Amino acid sequence: MALSRSRKEVRHELEDRGAKHTDNDRDSLADCSRTTGEAVRLLFGEKAEAGTISCVLNLSFIPYPVVFLSIWLKMWYNKEKRGGSTVQLKYHMLTIEDLVPVGHFLRKLEAVLDLSFVYEETAGLYSRKYGRPPIDPVVLVKYLLVGYLYGIPSERQIEQRIQTDVALRWYLGIDLLERVPDHSTISQLRRRKPAFRKVFRRLFERVVNQCIEEGLVSGRLVLTDSTHVKANASRASEEQIEMPESPGAYWKRLDTYEEEGLEELKRRTGKRREKRTRQIKKDSRRTKKRVSRTDPEAGHMKRPGKPQGQYYLSHQTLDSDHGIIVGLTVTPGDVHDTVPYLNQLETLHQTVIPFAAAAADSAYDFPLAHRELEKLGITFFVRPQAVYDRTQVEFKRDSFSYQSDQDAYLCPQGKTLRLNGLYRSASGLFWQYKAEKADCICCPVRGKCLSEHDRRGARKLEDSYFKPSVQRSRNRQSTDEYRQALKKRQIWCEGTFAAQKWGHNLTRVLRRGLEAAEDHCLLSAVALNLKRMIKCLN
Repeated sequence: MALSRSRKEVRHELEDRGAKHTDNDRDSLADCSRTTGEAVRLLFGEKAEAGTISCVLNLSFIPYPVVFLSIWLKMWYNKEKRGGSTVQLKYHMLTIEDLVPVGHFLRKLEAVLDLSFVYEETAGLYSRKYGRPPIDPVVLVKYLLVGYLYGIPSERQIEQRIQTDVALRWYLGIDLLERVPDHSTISQLRRRKPAFRKVFRRLFERVVNQCIEEGLVSGRLVLTDSTHVKANASRASEEQIEMPESPGAYWKRLDTYEEEGLEELKRRTGKRREKRTRQIKKDSRRTKKRVSRTDPEAGHMKRPGKPQGQYYLSHQTLDSDHGIIVGLTVTPGDVHDTVPYLNQLETLHQTVIPFAAAAADSAYDFPLAHRELEKLGITFFVRPQAVYDRTQVEFKRDSFSYQSDQDAYLCPQGKTLRLNGLYRSASGLFWQYKAEKADCICCPVRGKCLSEHDRRGARKLEDSYFKPSVQRSRNRQSTDEYRQALKKRQIWCEGTFAAQKWGHNLTRVLRRGLEAAEDHCLLSAVALNLKRMIKCLN
């Protein structure tokens, strides 16, 4: 479309005319409208097609006290029945503050979440004398946080979303015409400043403490479960490697109780075996594991009813009042749920908030947990794990009755199986009860009690060293409190995992490594906690 005059000439003419207007003169605005109408006719011609034309004129000569002085000029043509074409003009003087609704979620988030601690945590990562001015670290934290709040999976997509979303610009403090930080800034931050990741754990802890201060976390009952998060690892690059036999925290706990059990064995039987000097070997059936070369820290998960492949596990503990996640641990996908459980609960109980009861599903039903939680004064509600008697004989364990006054078992023929020793395996600590060999040799039902390949020649039974604590927990199964606790566990734990996977990026981890997976799960938990906290406070 040919222009009758250049835009530069029109701009100079507008400035000359507009300079005569004053803010107090009512006619000045009408005069300015006529001036703008002339400018439109000069720019687009008298025969502009019917439709809608939007343009922005920088009318900085209008002395109007606003922060954002971009005036949106909307022009449209309406053909009236009277035969003439009319031009209507509207001026909108807006700030970015005006564009974000009063009740918007990000306004509520800005009011409740104080991120000033980020400056303290990252003070040692930036130089005050050298280099270019850095991007505000609080902006970088918000940059990542909004991705988990709105389920945006990658930094590149976060950048694109912020460019077009006024509310996100407002929350990050980025003006409408200001450039959004490039997504590569986050990648370079992780590469050049790996210590920055401590901010994510600190952010999670501060949000939890704020929920405690607001009364959203009581500690009456905590609920624990784990969910799988797909790792960014190729199945084609998997290989088998030998599993190292290194003692973990679970073995160290058993070592302590083993020494205690040897003293009790001496008191009950009058004899004490020598202290074990050789390290307990792991189950010989699991000597190798599958590792992916693209992410060696992920674990090959193979569980009934679960997808098979390279995964991480997010172990989360929630408070039952409002579903606030108060504890989180990330492990490879081949680590059993029982491994991080006790350390996580003890840390919560001692450093975050003392709690009265804990509930979990059957995966956490192992004898040591009953004893450790009982020592801490915590009531343990757990669904009992199915027990399978693998003995290939007719007389199962239920055929033997325990005599508490004699501390012995009676077989169906009335013979006694007395306490014989303390047995330690890779999975637990057990009392051994053994019958006399002479009684078993002449027993008329020997074929129903011992298999043909039994080399011991006498029947043997094992009891967990922690059986009294387990039995006290089992006695609660008939109570309403037990049923309500397991019901809450199912509602809050399963519901939380569903919400995180659907809207807070807990389906998969794009980056590789255990630390990256932990940062990912922490930010997902922070996003959900913030939403639940704001909902409860409002």
